[in-house]
Amino acid sequence: MMSSIWSMLWHLIGYARWLYWLDAGLWLLMAALAALPGIFIRNFFDQLTGRSPVNHSPWLWIALVLATGLARVIAIFAGRITKTEHRFLISTLLRHNLLKALLQRPGATLTQTDDQGQPLGIGGIINHFREDVLQLEDLVVGTNEIMAVGITAIAALGLLLTVNIPMTLFIFLPLGIIVALVQWSEQRLKRYRQASRRATQQVTSLINELFTTVQAIKVAGAEAHVLAELKIRGDRRQRLMIKDRLFTALLEAGFENMISLGTGLILVFAAQLFTQGFSVGDFALFVYYLGLITHFFRFFGGFLTDTKQSDVSLRRMEHLIAAPPAPPQTHPLLLATPLYLPPLGKHPAPALPLPPPPAEPLPLETFKIQDLTYHYPGSCQGIQDITFSLSQGSLTVITGPMGAGKTTLLQVLLGLLPCQGGRLFWNGQAIAVPHQFLIPPQVAYLPQIPQLFSTSLRENIALNWPTTAAELDWAIATASLDSDLQTFPEGLDTPIGTRGFRLSGGQKQRVAIARMLLRKPQLLICDDLASALDLETEQRLWQRLLTMEDVPAGGSQTPKHQSFLIVSHRPPILALADQIIQLRAGKISAVIQRKPDRHPAGKNP
Repeated sequence: MMSSIWSMLWHLIGYARWLYWLDAGLWLLMAALAALPGIFIRNFFDQLTGRSPVNHSPWLWIALVLATGLARVIAIFAGRITKTEHRFLISTLLRHNLLKALLQRPGATLTQTDDQGQPLGIGGIINHFREDVLQLEDLVVGTNEIMAVGITAIAALGLLLTVNIPMTLFIFLPLGIIVALVQWSEQRLKRYRQASRRATQQVTSLINELFTTVQAIKVAGAEAHVLAELKIRGDRRQRLMIKDRLFTALLEAGFENMISLGTGLILVFAAQLFTQGFSVGDFALFVYYLGLITHFFRFFGGFLTDTKQSDVSLRRMEHLIAAPPAPPQTHPLLLATPLYLPPLGKHPAPALPLPPPPAEPLPLETFKIQDLTYHYPGSCQGIQDITFSLSQGSLTVITGPMGAGKTTLLQVLLGLLPCQGGRLFWNGQAIAVPHQFLIPPQVAYLPQIPQLFSTSLRENIALNWPTTAAELDWAIATASLDSDLQTFPEGLDTPIGTRGFRLSGGQKQRVAIARMLLRKPQLLICDDLASALDLETEQRLWQRLLTMEDVPAGGSQTPKHQSFLIVSHRPPILALADQIIQLRAGKISAVIQRKPDRHPAGKNP
């Protein structure tokens, strides 16, 4: 997936090409307007000294200088509008594609390791969205600026060659020194930038963990230890950031000094030419254009430095997504995609496309897992050659000691972890991409720790799923949450707090169960369904789950006989199972087929 920084630049320049070239045209106009006063100043001084071939009033040249200055101010305002629009477009595209690539990874897990194998939390990932995206954005939008300044510098150079060729060629001395400085500093520049970004990631990751584990830290009395660790990471980041910024500043100072030294030598050389027909106007032109050309050299040196730093950012983002190129061999970060932003000078933004309606479920007859294998990187832990099948209306329970691979089995089965071997079959048909097929309304999954959002109870259950009030009431009742709902002050509109902290552990599980039931899946997959429930609530929940007969009107229908694949070690659940899969050390140690008695339906199991 490695892409050169120049290839990346070319692709991003091609995105919103009209805006890029409009912005480039405005910056070229600004640069040209900045160069014109040099000609007017030359004619002004030649007019005063009687060396001008034309006879115009000096006030004409002054007026032209003022007019070009005013025109340049107008061009700058227009250029700032297009530049801001282009910047926002490029950064939005990069963030969109980075997030999309992350969500398309197996399981869409946002936890990752950095380029040294250290754990990378959410805070560290956000650092990629901020620092690395801004670095690439600066490089892309800076290309038309340096192009405009470069074209103007070349034109100025051509004009100076008509004044004095040897002295003009002497201008290239600073440029050669600048290029040599950048080449010499390349590896050190990359190393310092990688270290400073890595230190920033470690600080932001720790801060993120602190915000999400405040209660655990207080209960453990670990405030002093945590603050000490934060200080250590902060001090390390400070040292590395200073080293990175200092080295960059030294480079920029080197560019400035080389240019100033070259300028001084050129002016000394120019002073000796007045005896050879070198006019005051020529000298003024030379001094004025020398500033334009040396500005280009300075700008060019900074641009070369930015390319090295942007290459570091690109590599970091590539490591984060760790995904193959999308067809046809396009880098995932560079995919051209509509962003639905307001066009330049127009409001509002284009309407977002409506999400596609849920696919019609494919009724489950049999679901077969064959030789499923996965091992965690760098270890022998995982699952090996798991084979079993389940049929419609059955309750299959996976059990075993801690570390046997129960949760791993479910995650590999659902595509949340990459399958290293084996196949899955739905009604005898092979499932090519599990994480795209085994989703509602085919399958719904409840993990060990339900993921809730800091919104209302209604929004947490529906999550924008098309539903009716009757269906919502049915899902809540079936999840045995109806009695709890009566105690909530605002009913379904009650805010549940950050990640549901206002709810008990059992209420969180039942909210997630209601969310799962609302999708009316063919197969319910649950990892320890009732781990936070008391015995009475657990019995009531299972009675309702196993006797789901009240199908709400409208929408898709629930399966006639609901199928379950459950991870559990609780005896009441095992007593209800049609099939028990016993795991030990990542392998099936036994498969027990049963015919449980679940009747009469009104009796608690």
